[in-house]
Amino acid sequence: MAAAYASLLSLTHILDRLLQHPPRQMAVIDKAQIDSLLQNISFLQDFLEDFSLMSGDMIQELEEKIARSAYAAEDIIEGRVVDLILEGSEAGSERSSSSLLCQDMQKVIEAIASMKKDVMKIKETEGIKIMEQPRKAATAGSSLRGASDSKNSMVGFHEDLIQIMEILTGHQSSLRIISIVGMGGIGKTTLARNVYHHPYIVHHFHVHAWVTISQQYSLHGIVLALMKEIGILAKCSKEEEGEEITQSVDELGERLHKSLSGRKYLIVMDDLWSIECWNDIKMFFPDNNNGSRFMITTRQTKVADDFRSCTPHQLHLLDKDQSWALFCDKVFGKESCCPPELEEVGKTIVRNCGGLPLAIVAISGLLAKSSRAVEYWEHVANNTHEALNKGGDGLCFEILSLSYKHLPVHLKPCFLYMAIFPEDRKIKISKLVKLWVAEGILKPMSSRSLEEIAEDNLKDLIDRNLIQVHAYGSRNKIKTCTIHDLLRDLCLREAQKEKFLRVTMMDVLDNHSKIIDNNRRLIIQRSSYEKLCRQQVFDAMNSALCTRSLICWKSNYKSIKLPVYFRLLRVLNMDGVCYDKETLQLVNLRYIYFVAPSIQISRIL
Repeated sequence: MAAAYASLLSLTHILDRLLQHPPRQMAVIDKAQIDSLLQNISFLQDFLEDFSLMSGDMIQELEEKIARSAYAAEDIIEGRVVDLILEGSEAGSERSSSSLLCQDMQKVIEAIASMKKDVMKIKETEGIKIMEQPRKAATAGSSLRGASDSKNSMVGFHEDLIQIMEILTGHQSSLRIISIVGMGGIGKTTLARNVYHHPYIVHHFHVHAWVTISQQYSLHGIVLALMKEIGILAKCSKEEEGEEITQSVDELGERLHKSLSGRKYLIVMDDLWSIECWNDIKMFFPDNNNGSRFMITTRQTKVADDFRSCTPHQLHLLDKDQSWALFCDKVFGKESCCPPELEEVGKTIVRNCGGLPLAIVAISGLLAKSSRAVEYWEHVANNTHEALNKGGDGLCFEILSLSYKHLPVHLKPCFLYMAIFPEDRKIKISKLVKLWVAEGILKPMSSRSLEEIAEDNLKDLIDRNLIQVHAYGSRNKIKTCTIHDLLRDLCLREAQKEKFLRVTMMDVLDNHSKIIDNNRRLIIQRSSYEKLCRQQVFDAMNSALCTRSLICWKSNYKSIKLPVYFRLLRVLNMDGVCYDKETLQLVNLRYIYFVAPSIQISRIL
């Protein structure tokens, strides 16, 4: 559903641009053609909005057909416009290309009109009834002020917090490691953050640092992050910081060890997946015999057991009363309680969540923004019960999937787009807004700019507990946000299933014919063990003829050079990658961002 709706939004933005800002090379523009096309596109958008809760093979097939038709229309229109721009200086080419554009536009109109007929036929012959999705309209705001509180609720974990604080501040002088272990979504990070930010803990330790460890970690990146948290690199200029980045792990580790010597420190390593990471890095932390502590969170019981300086602190699922208290706090706020008519079905929903805080918070985020009709809550209760029966890791994904499926269709592309960011990335709001605008996945509103609409969408996703606030900037506006690992996994799975985008590692690009062909958005993540030559990358890139967005993230400090020849490319983000002069000939670009050893460019076009 998200890919089909996003493709129609993108096509709408292209047509609006043609109406408002036609290329100078375009001799004539047929406004009647564009108006006719926009009317049919609007019909298809209305259909997808009305049927956003529908599922089944027929609906899925129709959605895929709509997406293919919209993408084909984009290719034809943008291709002709780019031809006009690049060939405009040639004698006679302007009139010829303009004439071809009019002919192609007529083909697009016929194709979209045919899609409209298919939709009408399905509604009539199959008797599909529009399922109205009752939901409370999101409050529109001009900024992100006053979005969800960045502090997470500690319902059900007060005793855990006290116990961990007692261990951290105990009289034992030798370095101790406190591990918090439990299943994904049980609240390990929430508990650790509340301990870490507690005023007594802040006062007790001289030095504090927090680092998040992902499954594919970089020792160099971990040490750098710790040095920045502690403040070792905080006063460096960009040139000096560049020099620090080129140092080896051992050189940086030696500086970290020296900085921590004699000081009472608290280091948090969040989401540790293997003991090997700790074994590789523990030499950089001195035992000052002054009560320094490490706090580890992990989903792996075996990893927690390997830290023998302290018994692992096992988090358990919430009991019935704790679950209900958390649910009511998230849905109704601290000042109000559940209406009597919703209490029974509400408790059924909470019971179906099985005491998993992440599931309760996710469902609460859905219900807090939705209708408070008993029928709607019963619908949610029935679906959560079905999801719980699957058990295991699938349980949380199914519950989170329910939150995704019940998103208004205009929010789904924005949510799925979060999959482009690497795991544990602190996402700059300014960058995210620019990307959403450039991608053309925002539904226009006559009274608001696209940037304001993007901020509204982000605030809505935050209010639904699908995105978390990480830091605030000036005037209490959100500066950075994060997305939970499980929610990012959900985004990735749904986005790739709908062919909305494709995330791949650079070292598997030799299978490019199966991986990147026909993908509109291609996200490449570098792996630390890759040994890929420039020619292999070049060959892979040249096969991505349909790609509109190319986003390349680095995983270490070394840079590579990718040749870029996508004539219809809209978004180009090359993090840690050099660029060629051909990049400047990409006239269809709307967003461009480079970070290279000696240059940084960020521009929205």
